[in-house]
Amino acid sequence: MDEHKENIHTEDLNAKMSNPREDEEVKPCSRICPDEEAAPQVSPSQSNSDFSHPVYKEISMANGHINRMTMDELRIKLSELHLDTRGVKDVMKKRLKSHYKKQKLLQSAAEGGRTDTYYDYICVVDFEATCEEDNPSDFHHEIIEFPMVLINTHTLEIVDSFQEYVKPESNPQLSDFCVKLTGITQKMVDEAAPFPDVLQRVVAWLQERELGTKYKYAILTDGAWDMSKFLNIQCRISRIRYPHFAKKWINIRKSYGNFYKVPRTQTKLSTMLEKLGLQYEGRPHSGLDDSRNIARIALRMLQDGCQLRANERMHAGQLLSVPSSAPVEGAPPPYNPRSRD
Repeated sequence: MDEHKENIHTEDLNAKMSNPREDEEVKPCSRICPDEEAAPQVSPSQSNSDFSHPVYKEISMANGHINRMTMDELRIKLSELHLDTRGVKDVMKKRLKSHYKKQKLLQSAAEGGRTDTYYDYICVVDFEATCEEDNPSDFHHEIIEFPMVLINTHTLEIVDSFQEYVKPESNPQLSDFCVKLTGITQKMVDEAAPFPDVLQRVVAWLQERELGTKYKYAILTDGAWDMSKFLNIQCRISRIRYPHFAKKWINIRKSYGNFYKVPRTQTKLSTMLEKLGLQYEGRPHSGLDDSRNIARIALRMLQDGCQLRANERMHAGQLLSVPSSAPVEGAPPPYNPRSRD
């Protein structure tokens, strides 16, 4: 639901950040290194905060040179390296810096040990939910579309997708505003299954792809609302417990802002696409199309050298940040949550 999510009232939501300042301090996608560039550890024996290794001096020198390049020089160099030449100047600088950083660290790691590895797959989720034009404070949003788009982080491709509409229980009649915004009609939700049944099929879909068992994976969302609000409220309405596999996720807005060093005001879906030189594909506010476009942003960030990792989590109904110092873990194997009754 992208920009419309910004207008959702949160007074009735128990899931709030426990420490507002923690959000500013977390660096979920990168680590501090010379010239503000992030670098994964060079070897298992070397601390992330130890910059005595000569490779960091080389990275710092390369970063300084890139900072002095013009737009035309950046495009020429990116073209020579067969890298993407689209995007604003800061994005192109980050792309080129990440390329050199990766090359230097891979060369160093070949001598000193393995580089970091994270997830085999990233599963993008962007719910559509019932809504009113003004969203009164006591309005309970119910999920009406459950999409998933699966990214293979090794091939850097979208490899699969899932989509089902969901029949709302508390307020089964969609508002005219909701129909116009999402393109989801009353007939679509009337013929759909209730949320617990759809969630069972989501779990089966994830299990069939051996996520959490054979392959390490993470959930990725555009903001905190999908998990901390929509899924949280829906599980209460449906009288089921919050699914364990969705308790941690990657908030791409945080990751994008930290990686490209831009303020949160520049991390809306449309703005991220624009800054990366991409155009929206499909129908805005379609859950599946939104998920595909979010996946395209994630793929570009991975190509630019970002190490996406879980940066938010739910605990006891509260939304918390995942510190960058926390161990990197994949989401657990998906199972159907128990009933609250």
